[in-house]
Amino acid sequence: MSMNGGFEGSFLGDASKLKDSDRLECGICWAVYDPALGDEHWGIPPGTPFTALPEHWRCPQCDAPQHKFMVLADD
Repeated sequence: MSMNGGFEGSFLGDASKLKDSDRLECGICWAVYDPALGDEHWGIPPGTPFTALPEHWRCPQCDAPQHKFMVLADD
């Protein structure tokens, strides 16, 4: 846990911390949202950044809310 009450990689629901190209990983089931791929389950087209996902969007594998996602470090 970091000193700010969040955890490593967490954007703490602050979309201003995210780049359009950021890939995020579910902290519950480790599913990855890649904006280049979108999300077929929810009908999200490729090229949609995480910050542009609708409020009702949840993890397609475990139904976790968006704030449970962590930014993946660039490889």
